[in-house]
Amino acid sequence: MSAEEKIDIDLFKVVFRAIAQSDNLEIMANHLTQLLVAALEIKGCTIFALNVELDELEVLASFGLSPEYVNKGPLLSDKSIADTFDGKPFVIRDVSNTNKLQYPQDAAKEGIGAIVSVPINFSGKVIGALRLYHHEVWDISDRDVDSLLVLSENIGLAMTYTRILKAIRTIRYTVDDIHDIWMLD
Repeated sequence: MSAEEKIDIDLFKVVFRAIAQSDNLEIMANHLTQLLVAALEIKGCTIFALNVELDELEVLASFGLSPEYVNKGPLLSDKSIADTFDGKPFVIRDVSNTNKLQYPQDAAKEGIGAIVSVPINFSGKVIGALRLYHHEVWDISDRDVDSLLVLSENIGLAMTYTRILKAIRTIRYTVDDIHDIWMLD
C-alpha cells in the first residue's frame, strides 16, 4: 500500500504566496510553519537556520511543539539527523526505532512519532532545515518528500532574499544618517 499524498498544487499556492508576500523572515517562517501543520495535519513544524560558526541549528520559527521541546538544547549539525546536512531529505518513520536523533527521550516525551527533515539550500549549500513532526508513525510518500524539497529550496531563496533586503535597508539608513550629519556641518 502506498503512502497517501497530502501536498498538492493548492498547498503550493498558499505557501508560495506566504513566501512572496513577506519581506520579514520571522513573520514568513511563522506563517509557513502554521500553514504546514494545518495543511498536513501533523503535530508540528520547525524551520531552522544553520549557524555556521557554531555548526548548530537555530530555531527560526516553530509551531505545534512545546517550548520545552523547542528549547531542549543545541542541535549540532553532526548529531541531529546529520544526513540533512549532506543535502538529502531524511525520513524517520518511527522515532522509537532510530539512532539518528540527538535527543530521543525528548522526542518521546513530546509525543513525536515521526520526523521528516529536509535541507534548506541556497546556491548549493545547506543553510538550514525544515522539519515536520508527526504524532504517530508516518508513511510519507516519495512525492510529498520531493514536494518538500521544492518547498525548502524556495524557503532558502526567501531566507537569502530577506537577509539581503535587511542588509540593504541597514546600509541605506546608515548612509541617510551620515548624509544628514554632513548636511548639518
